[in-house]
Amino acid sequence: MTTSPAGQAGSLVLDAEALYRELLRGVRSMLTPTTRLAGIASGGAWLAERLQKDLGLEGPAGVLSSVMHRDDFAQRGLATGAQTALPFDVDGADVLVLDDVLYTGRTIRAVLNELFDYGRPASVRLAVLVDRGGRELPVQADFAAARVALPGSQSLALARNEQGTFQFQVQEA
Repeated sequence: MTTSPAGQAGSLVLDAEALYRELLRGVRSMLTPTTRLAGIASGGAWLAERLQKDLGLEGPAGVLSSVMHRDDFAQRGLATGAQTALPFDVDGADVLVLDDVLYTGRTIRAVLNELFDYGRPASVRLAVLVDRGGRELPVQADFAAARVALPGSQSLALARNEQGTFQFQVQEA
């Protein structure tokens, strides 16, 4: 699915729940008996947690933090947020990394470094809700529920309410 800004001038309309259902379908087709889910904090971790439940997979999903491996650590510092927690053996695992929005590829690079600090997986694949283009590194999702065109001056982030329902927030950078 490819989408571009629609609705009122400068607004983007994305149905996060519909995209989640598409992601669920795509992830289901990617699963193997050895697949382990790991979401990038925070939006990807929310997705991994919900997918783990909706797919009936055993145990909790993993959480990956990019904080310690970011190339902009000196500017950003140590952000408060989720720490990496991988409740499975990384060595030899088929790890499916989940994220809400793929943009420059820098977060994925940092998360891959973090993942390999925990072991050597047999394979690593990436599934995202939205691929917005704008890559600065050669990173590509194995599955994207949607591809959107969004100006560099805007950011797109997944949010969830108290009931666990997803929605997107578009903000001016």
